[in-house]
Amino acid sequence: MKFTLRQLQVFQQVAEQQSVSDAAKALQMSQSAASMALSQLESQLEKPLFHREGRKMTLNHWGRWLRPHALALLGNCKTIEMGMQSLDLVSGSISLGASQTPAEFVVPELVAALDRDFSHLEIGLHVENTEGVIAGLLDYRYDLGLIEGHCDDERLSLAPLCDDELVIVAGADHPYAGKDTVTLSQLEVAQWILRERGAGTREIFDLSIHEHIPRLRVHREYDQVSVILALVRQGQYLTCLSTRAVAEGVARGELVMLRVPELIMKRNFQFIWRRQDVSSELRELVLSRARHLIQIG
Repeated sequence: MKFTLRQLQVFQQVAEQQSVSDAAKALQMSQSAASMALSQLESQLEKPLFHREGRKMTLNHWGRWLRPHALALLGNCKTIEMGMQSLDLVSGSISLGASQTPAEFVVPELVAALDRDFSHLEIGLHVENTEGVIAGLLDYRYDLGLIEGHCDDERLSLAPLCDDELVIVAGADHPYAGKDTVTLSQLEVAQWILRERGAGTREIFDLSIHEHIPRLRVHREYDQVSVILALVRQGQYLTCLSTRAVAEGVARGELVMLRVPELIMKRNFQFIWRRQDVSSELRELVLSRARHLIQIG
């Protein structure tokens, strides 16, 4: 073998930090040693791996090809190290990016089950909207994503997990709360508090509502569901959220799901990952455990 694991570590850190000096700091080595390791790797592979723009380093075609293979190899090394230390065959780490609704209503039970059965598996969780999770995967910040919105990026593979439905919601004191059905014209003149653009919930709602109403009176946009629900409970606004997110408020009588016959907004929660990534036992473990929890739930 021409190259070393240390050289691959340097390559991965430079790809992540886009800087040799920052990569050296992350690896606690000198800049000259990091620069030499990267130079040796490129020489041994007989290919340049980065575009060099001053101090900034960005992956070229060969670097983008190498990165998932380097990540897989380094991940396997960490699994070996942790597994031998703990005598646990399921070990290592996986970074999960999740959009807000599945992060709140699916991920906690999943992480708890994995912690219970595989105590040496490290799980990093990062909560962003769907757009952010997709960007994080493509930027190699996450190994796996769990989203609630659409994803048609051909660079990513996907696996549906479970069904979900969006509903129009009002506070119990809203004028529409006592109506059997609400018309589109009534929705058009209402004031709305919605998820921010880039959120999967917002994307699906916009696609559905704009077939009937070209422009809504959107008063506020927030990225936190708890803030949106707190405002809607005041009685002035409508919103559109997952049935999972509003179920508790509805059960307490604080919120009312409005019936709008023209709007049926069903979707899937789905896992996504980079299509070019090599097969991952940890990824398959997370997917299979999540599916099991959904089935028994």
